[in-house]
Amino acid sequence: MTQDVADMNFEQALRALEDIVHKLESGEAPLDESIALFERGNVLRNLCQQRLDAAKARIEAIVQGPDGSPTGTTAFDAG
Repeated sequence: MTQDVADMNFEQALRALEDIVHKLESGEAPLDESIALFERGNVLRNLCQQRLDAAKARIEAIVQGPDGSPTGTTAFDAG
């Protein structure tokens, strides 16, 4: 639980989020730890959503030709 969330890729963040969910669902963590886990889980969820949104935008930026086949991509500005 010490790795900086900003340094995680999508798969690492999702795995860490799954671990947190498992710990919270087990009910074994004391209240203070559960709150800290919940807070970190929320940050991880936001990161995963941002990465998914960016991937979706990149996919949607594929330009299709008249026959429906991809002809290239357009630049996506996330800013």
